[in-house]
Amino acid sequence: MSSSGAAYGDFEVTYGARHRFTAAAAITGIAAAVLTAFVGLPLLAIFLRVPLGTLIAQLHSPVARDALRISLKTSLTALLFIVVVGTPVAYLLGTRRFRGRTVLVTFLELPLVLPPAVAGIGLFAAFGRTGLLGAHLMQFGIRIPFTWVAVVMAQAFVAMPFYVRQAIAAFASMDPQLLAASRTLGMGSTRTFLRVSVPLARQSLSAGAALAWARALGEFGATALFAGSLAGVTQTLPLAIYSEFGATNIEVALAMSALLVAVSFGVLIAAKLLLRFQTWV
Repeated sequence: MSSSGAAYGDFEVTYGARHRFTAAAAITGIAAAVLTAFVGLPLLAIFLRVPLGTLIAQLHSPVARDALRISLKTSLTALLFIVVVGTPVAYLLGTRRFRGRTVLVTFLELPLVLPPAVAGIGLFAAFGRTGLLGAHLMQFGIRIPFTWVAVVMAQAFVAMPFYVRQAIAAFASMDPQLLAASRTLGMGSTRTFLRVSVPLARQSLSAGAALAWARALGEFGATALFAGSLAGVTQTLPLAIYSEFGATNIEVALAMSALLVAVSFGVLIAAKLLLRFQTWV
């Protein structure tokens, strides 16, 4: 082949590669713009629909204050339960291989794909007045449905997989020899878990906890069915938004929605900053 033919062939290859790259970049850019607009426009509309001064004023309403107080109280309690109970379970599932492990992990992940209404009905069937366990609790005067405890249980049920999955992956990625060396140096299983495993996994555990808290804070369906929407008792921010929207109090609903968006965004940003800080140190 002549030198001119070879040069022409090289030009075709280079031009074709650049053409494909340009097309791929254009498609990616369009997809990114569409996705960003799809997510961003509804959130932006919340803040633009009502003036900022009106939004802030509406947040001082008794409904908004009570809903925020209940949301923070119940979601943080649910998060505490998830972390205390979920961490050792995730450690076991992440560092041990045993028969039925995959089934157990799948079972714990099931709330991720369950409709919230099903979660609420399930909790009511188990802990309601005539439920599997609720009927026995009623004999001791313990009533769970339509109390703030029911809110915590609903939030923990739907948010738990977000933490446990992250924690399992974190513990599974650890070097088994490091944990074995800790035990040979005189640290038992409990001290190895608390002094070695948890500190090493703190980044993933923090990220999982942040996601679980954000999910608990925004829980609606299971809470509505199991705990109801009693103002000042079980009415969280999502339930209050739905109630105010149904009563055509649009400004109050928008104000609480804006607050929930801001808090959720703040949780995600705080988690990212925490992970970055932990990486630096």
